[in-house]
Amino acid sequence: MIPLKDDTPRFSTPYITYFLIVANTLVFLFQRTLPERAQELFVFQFGLTPSLVMAPWQPGSHAPLEVAFLPFLTSMFLHAGWLHLISNMWALWIFGDNIEDYLGHFMYLIMYLMGGIVAAVTHTFFNWGSNIPSVGASGAIAAVMGAYFVLYPRARVLTLVPFLFVFFLWLPAWVVLGFWFIVQFLSGAATSLSTVGHTGGGIAFWAHVGGFVFGLLIIRILPGRTRRYRYGR
Repeated sequence: MIPLKDDTPRFSTPYITYFLIVANTLVFLFQRTLPERAQELFVFQFGLTPSLVMAPWQPGSHAPLEVAFLPFLTSMFLHAGWLHLISNMWALWIFGDNIEDYLGHFMYLIMYLMGGIVAAVTHTFFNWGSNIPSVGASGAIAAVMGAYFVLYPRARVLTLVPFLFVFFLWLPAWVVLGFWFIVQFLSGAATSLSTVGHTGGGIAFWAHVGGFVFGLLIIRILPGRTRRYRYGR
């Protein structure tokens, strides 16, 4: 199922969501301007490679501490290709504005970044020996989706459902997001049962699971801001 848009109104301008979409796009465009070898080095330097997390603490290692900590933040602004970028930014566009509207700009940014870090930690835990760098904003966006699941479960989401034929259906958000989470969890579990899941590439399913669960929990703690409604909407 591919979400296309939702019907939840917002009452403020989602400046942080716009900023995040622009920032991710600009970083990706910069990455694409680099020579092919330089692109690979860029991803290995700023992407999250689980096997390198403990490198600075290994006996005799001269690796700087930023090797272990910085990628948990920078990796969420990198993407592997156009489809990866567009799909992530589209999901952020659909669900992010309403969470920003609820939390306010600053608290929304904090939640987004924390969600991305928690997602990266979850991915590292389940792929401890992997030498493959992980990139993408999907873990942070999964946190946004988890928050949306809690706040707006009955919101309607226009969804493309490819099943023999292509259907466009308005479905409750809890169905769309719940189905997505179950797929991520089952895929992560299946990947963990295979030897490839520990050293190979592919989709970081556990990052999605970790981010979504974080969003489910943190949105129950963070206070919503005082509503400021605009006339004419």
